[in-house]
Amino acid sequence: MKKLSARRRHPLAAVVVLLLALAATGGLYAAFAPAGKAQADETSQSLTIKEGKKLYEVGCASCHGTGGQGSSDGPSLVGVGAAAVDFQVGTGRMPAATSQGAQVPRKKNIYTQAQIDQLAAYIASLGAGPSVPTEEQYGPGGADIAKGGELFRTNCAQCHNFTGKGGALTKGKYAPSLEGVAPKHIYEAMQTGPQNMPSFPDTTMSEKNKKDIIAYLNAVNGDKTENPGGLELGGLGPVSEGLFAWIFGLGALIAVAVWVAARTAKAKKS
Repeated sequence: MKKLSARRRHPLAAVVVLLLALAATGGLYAAFAPAGKAQADETSQSLTIKEGKKLYEVGCASCHGTGGQGSSDGPSLVGVGAAAVDFQVGTGRMPAATSQGAQVPRKKNIYTQAQIDQLAAYIASLGAGPSVPTEEQYGPGGADIAKGGELFRTNCAQCHNFTGKGGALTKGKYAPSLEGVAPKHIYEAMQTGPQNMPSFPDTTMSEKNKKDIIAYLNAVNGDKTENPGGLELGGLGPVSEGLFAWIFGLGALIAVAVWVAARTAKAKKS
């Protein structure tokens, strides 16, 4: 007992007790704090989904069904993912006008980004699908512009033109211009394949390749102050170039031929 009392009166006893108390407190925090944070995150996500459902019932359910199952007026949204919602609503294509043409055009967006996020969260809760990309995925950092140009000309230029100016398709449909489109929306379009466009998931085209394509489009449609190729003729490719050669080139040759013939006839009369 005397030895035990001596140890308790040791000068370092208080320090040891304090360290043990701190260790116990840290252990309890590590054990319970993550669960509390996860519960808070889950509650926040549930509220986001709830608000998204309210927006959906007002602006989307009349065409896509009360549970996103689709109808004769709109396709099913089960499994399309948050990325499809962010693209379609973020570019103003959805909600669509009542009188639709061959395809839904881009128009002014009527939702805030916060509301789009809520709608996307609700649709994502109906079934797994592509998520909204991060800036790291579509940003210019580490992108290869030359490789992006090669990939774009191979996979996209047939419809969108080699500089992304857009082009006509069959039955009144068209590939829209990519000028002024946000990099995030271009990435989402490749990921989800909206309307007439095929999808390019990561199993078909890697995340790095998508980044390269976006960097290429930013390069060709970004700075318009100087074009190293000279007169671009609208950047519409061989059609505009052929018309220019036909109208001005052949027209100049015809004018020269007429002038020579007129000079020759005049010389003969003289």
